[in-house]
Amino acid sequence: MNALYGFQGELTQKYGKSFTSIFDEVFCTLPLGCVLSEQIFIMHGGLFSDSEITIQRLNAMDRFKEPSDNGVFSEILWSDPCDSCGKFPNKRGVGIAFGPDITKNFLNKNGLKLVIRSHEVKDQGYEIQHGNNLITVFSAPNYCDQMGNKVLLLRFPCVVFKILFFLIPGSFHQTKK
Repeated sequence: MNALYGFQGELTQKYGKSFTSIFDEVFCTLPLGCVLSEQIFIMHGGLFSDSEITIQRLNAMDRFKEPSDNGVFSEILWSDPCDSCGKFPNKRGVGIAFGPDITKNFLNKNGLKLVIRSHEVKDQGYEIQHGNNLITVFSAPNYCDQMGNKVLLLRFPCVVFKILFFLIPGSFHQTKK
């Protein structure tokens, strides 16, 4: 994925080839999401084709691997909201497009109040959708030096959050001798 979207080339150019494998390893251990103050679910992409997904099921996932092309792991990274109710093929060719009914069901099933996601350029830096139940935040100004988009950073003062997917101490990086 890093090679496909140019990140690997940028790292190699700036820091050398050995540095890219460290980033690959780090990306395979980062949390896929978190629950903030037991009310807000935050992740990169979007929600799921399986309407029975719970925070508990997400916690049980094996995070320490490359993402697959489909299923929950892929959907949390690549799915996007849409205005129509239901679930649809995503224009990206991976993940799903999900409507306000899917967001509401996920929030109700998990006792949450809000979904915050990233992953989509928004001209104003954010977009509120699904009856104020979902916020897309984009934090890269003038994305790719050509989009002219603004940025939004959300701040939640004085809240405690818990990570959904915990990191395991130690390294997964295999060194060659």
